[in-house]
Amino acid sequence: MKPKDCNTKKKKYVHLSERDRYKIEGLLEGKKNIEEIAKILRRDRSTIYREIKRGTVRRRQYDYSEKYQYRANTGQADYDKQGQNKERGLKIGKDKGLEAYIRIKLIKERFSPDAIIGQIKAEGLRFEGIITTKTLYNYIDAGFFSGISNENLWQKRNKKKRGYKTVSRVNTKNRDCRSIEDRPKKVDNRVEYGHWEGDTVKGPMGTKTGLFTLTERKTREEIIIKICDGTQAAIRESIDGLEIRYGARYKAKFKSITFDNGVEFLGWKTLEISILNPEERRTMIYFAYSYSSWERGTNENQNRMIRRFIPKGVNIAEFSDEDIQEIEDWMNNYPRKILGYKTANQMAKKYLQSDSFGKRSKRVAL
Repeated sequence: MKPKDCNTKKKKYVHLSERDRYKIEGLLEGKKNIEEIAKILRRDRSTIYREIKRGTVRRRQYDYSEKYQYRANTGQADYDKQGQNKERGLKIGKDKGLEAYIRIKLIKERFSPDAIIGQIKAEGLRFEGIITTKTLYNYIDAGFFSGISNENLWQKRNKKKRGYKTVSRVNTKNRDCRSIEDRPKKVDNRVEYGHWEGDTVKGPMGTKTGLFTLTERKTREEIIIKICDGTQAAIRESIDGLEIRYGARYKAKFKSITFDNGVEFLGWKTLEISILNPEERRTMIYFAYSYSSWERGTNENQNRMIRRFIPKGVNIAEFSDEDIQEIEDWMNNYPRKILGYKTANQMAKKYLQSDSFGKRSKRVAL
């Protein structure tokens, strides 16, 4: 005769279900004892004993005498109540190193929860425990990190994308410009480094100081230049400064730039002419359609990140060149999900080393 339920493996503990409790109630009414009930339900005697104790109530009989009787609904109600009051075991546990790391990244370095967890995994950082992005958001929502709340997050979660209205595709301000439709497919598909999107970030009304921003489409590398005003001359001076800064490497780094139709960019023909060699074209300028900011979405998103440091309504003149450089450095060293949690600096360095950067560019006649 073979013994029943013989197994060398440890059985995983499973809580009694509501159905099990009603079985216990019926078996007790059928005059079954605890040992018999345990065998029928294939549970330990102590489990049945504790459950009967949990669900036993005192009932008054018709003759006013009292009787103690097990009721399944009482046992289930107590089980549900205890489950709600039970303290949740945090996945982060007692890993003070991970908790400290998260605090520094959230508060001091202004990382998002997704960037923190993504960078930990991408760089193979070792902690006693690890949690997912969703779990970290839930911990912050529940207040498990003292002193940290949703106010510390620059963006709570991905917002629903807004709809866009159909707009006129005729550019009345800049009729002879080079349209974004003329841009090579390799630019649209982000297969080559060196194609940028540009725009200006302005201060409140009544102020002139602003920012000229450039975003590289493939790596999200950012360049921020403080300008005294939003004029064509200021933009030309900024791009001339970049050419002087990069010298012979300029044409490999800035193969093309796509702007919107702001008045500061209408002198685009002069922006294409090299200041070092007026007979050469230093870059190609393209223009998005009017009221179509999504055609330069990379740069628009980067400008939103700048607003984390310089909110709307704040005078940009109050920020020094060093302050602007710190913002640029932060953006270029921020791990991004779209880059596999690498930084823009890391990706730009990678592509510049494998691309023709630094090599003599092919001369392009005007």
